[in-house]
Amino acid sequence: MTSLTETETAYGSLDAATAQLINLAAVLAAGSEGEMRASLESAAKSAIDPVWVEELVLQTYLFAGFPRTLNGMRLWRRASNRLAETADFEESLSAIWTSRGDKTCEEVYGNLYKRLRANIRTLHPALDTWMIDLYGRVLGRPGLDLRRRELCIVAACAALEQDRQLHSHLHGALNAGAAPEEVDETLRIVAPRLSAESSHRYSLLWTRVRRS
Repeated sequence: MTSLTETETAYGSLDAATAQLINLAAVLAAGSEGEMRASLESAAKSAIDPVWVEELVLQTYLFAGFPRTLNGMRLWRRASNRLAETADFEESLSAIWTSRGDKTCEEVYGNLYKRLRANIRTLHPALDTWMIDLYGRVLGRPGLDLRRRELCIVAACAALEQDRQLHSHLHGALNAGAAPEEVDETLRIVAPRLSAESSHRYSLLWTRVRRS
């Protein structure tokens, strides 16, 4: 696990907390339970906003599944000694999840949004409904800004070697306001988790995205 100070030194165009959050995203998506525990304990001791950590753990559900999200939140509760809220304020906003999801998804996918929706519907109409609902329910939550969310999604998709989703979210990170240098550094942060072949492949993919 890269410490906050080490991350700040190595990845200068990302603020230290964001760099640590990106590393944590990769660990939550693809790391062992021991790695998750160590990374969350490091986050609990650092200056990173604990709300960011909780939002990151929640969004892990979308890209790495419910079991990892449950394990991550359990380990975070132990590491941080933070109790969960008695209720999720977002539940009272369920009526706006669809409209918020539509807006968030369009921001991420830009001019490819309508084509994406059509493509997803050809797979199954339920997947299109779920995608918009979850973008509103999870990625549209206010506890973490979309730029940082997308950089963390890039890290998670790379760590999981989900090439098609990585391609989409490299574009998404830029659409959400990330600078190209921040995406460069996100890929460097996650590179130690990848094989040399995958790291090279993602470098070429990112070059194509930047030029498109």
